[in-house]
Amino acid sequence: MLRLNKVSYAINDNKNEVHLIKDASISIPPSKFMAIVGPSGCGKTTLLKIIAGINEESSGTITWNGRDLSEDDLSASEVGYVPQFSIAFDELTIHESVSYALRLRVGKKHIESQTDAVATIIEQVGLKELSDRKVKVLSGGQKRRLSLALELVTNPTLLLCDEVTSGLDPRSEKEIVGLLHSLSQNTERIVVNVTHSLNHLDLYDIILVLYEGRVVYQGPPDKITHYFSVESAEEIYPLLGCREPQEWDNSWNKHKHSYILEDQEPNAERAHSVINTTPSAASQFCALISRRFKIFARDKTQLILQAAMIIGFPLLVVVFGLDGISQPKTLPTENTGSIIEQFNHQVSVSESQIKTGSLISGLIMFQVILLTLIASNNSAREIAGEREIFEKERFGGLHTASYIGSKIAFLSILVLIQSIWMGIFVQICVPTLPGSPITRLLILFLVTAAMTSICLGISGLMKNPEQSSLMSIYLVGFQLPLSGAILTLPHWLEPISRPFISAFWAWSANLDIMTGGYFGQSIHAVTEESSLQPLNVCIAWLSVHILTGIFAAYAGTKKPQW
Repeated sequence: MLRLNKVSYAINDNKNEVHLIKDASISIPPSKFMAIVGPSGCGKTTLLKIIAGINEESSGTITWNGRDLSEDDLSASEVGYVPQFSIAFDELTIHESVSYALRLRVGKKHIESQTDAVATIIEQVGLKELSDRKVKVLSGGQKRRLSLALELVTNPTLLLCDEVTSGLDPRSEKEIVGLLHSLSQNTERIVVNVTHSLNHLDLYDIILVLYEGRVVYQGPPDKITHYFSVESAEEIYPLLGCREPQEWDNSWNKHKHSYILEDQEPNAERAHSVINTTPSAASQFCALISRRFKIFARDKTQLILQAAMIIGFPLLVVVFGLDGISQPKTLPTENTGSIIEQFNHQVSVSESQIKTGSLISGLIMFQVILLTLIASNNSAREIAGEREIFEKERFGGLHTASYIGSKIAFLSILVLIQSIWMGIFVQICVPTLPGSPITRLLILFLVTAAMTSICLGISGLMKNPEQSSLMSIYLVGFQLPLSGAILTLPHWLEPISRPFISAFWAWSANLDIMTGGYFGQSIHAVTEESSLQPLNVCIAWLSVHILTGIFAAYAGTKKPQW
């Protein structure tokens, strides 16, 4: 039994308290199918989220099988919540989607055969013949069936559906409502469906009408026209606007005992024990990383873009170093010739050093900037692009640490491939580039990881992928001018901006490993002393950037944005 007793939910609007739900008292017996109907904006979805535990009630009590939900929340295995939006990845098939949902929400010890369980659920929602079809080609009605299948993996005793029939044609709407009705026949299961449609009310056991956040009717569908004194249900919405919400509320409280079902009346309830079926964080991590690589391998657009950057960007760098890096001229140990000849030679040496130093500095910075661009593409949309799916899966018991861990593992492999290929390709094509190749590979890996991590943090903090992509582009755009590698920064700005510029630390670290060699004078000829930071300092700053990005990503995903 699900019971709400005088539940209210209020928000602050310009310091004024606005009640979206006001003193809602509802009782729903087991094995019942209830519709929550009402005009747009009347609080239907808000009420459903209160029941689910997504929104916390301002006052009142909610009990479920004798448990006070203010003290003991519904477990992830007890409740299924089907939102309005699609909660599946386009590149996966129906079978894969349900299979991964099962792996993320139910431990292996709680199911005898994963294959059989998946097949049973798919057949239950009427998608057996389409199990190998990808989500992106499904119709609206088929996607709604899939959304239901993803929630049935835990066999929940409370199934909450939010506008799952919205936008469907009449036939598909009737099929979905019929499916929900059949699901409610499961022993002890309650199914609640939020809808603005007044069609097919006869398929429901209970109709709940909301108006301006207040319950104005709860009873069987065959009595609703009698209560509102109308000939058809379609006349109810226009009628509601003819009276104030408080009047409707008073009228319902006066007459409700004549309409409410007998088994909705309060009775003694026995608390049920709850079994936690959620798999371990390690099991969820394995499922997430497997799913991420499968989606990546099937995303042709992303594969082509990654291939173009990995191949094309190193080629761009090499173009500027095709003539090689010639050794700079040096001054003779003894002065010979006339003063004019010595002066001309000094000028020639200086020009040679500046030319060589500029080429080396430019090649290094070009590598670094292109890697930061690749890095932003790696993770700018990684979390924000699937935010709704993540929020739904977390509601179903997904550990945030497992989710972030899977992102780190996936992106680390991308970063390793991108940075190593950039470093090796450039070194092969420009073998005269000074400095230790191994150390340079480490620096390139760190700067790619740093920018990938920072953009992952941005993706975790932003509400949508468009915001995240825009912020990441701005961040990469400021890397070159604020690094001080091309134009010298004002002395007062350097200590403020440089700590935040990953490209500066990678560029400075690369130059630092060259200053002790033959090209040292050339490096010093084109860079200020303050720009040449020790290698260990640069590595430390890049490591700080990596950790900061991971922390931001974790903090952003830990905070609900549903």
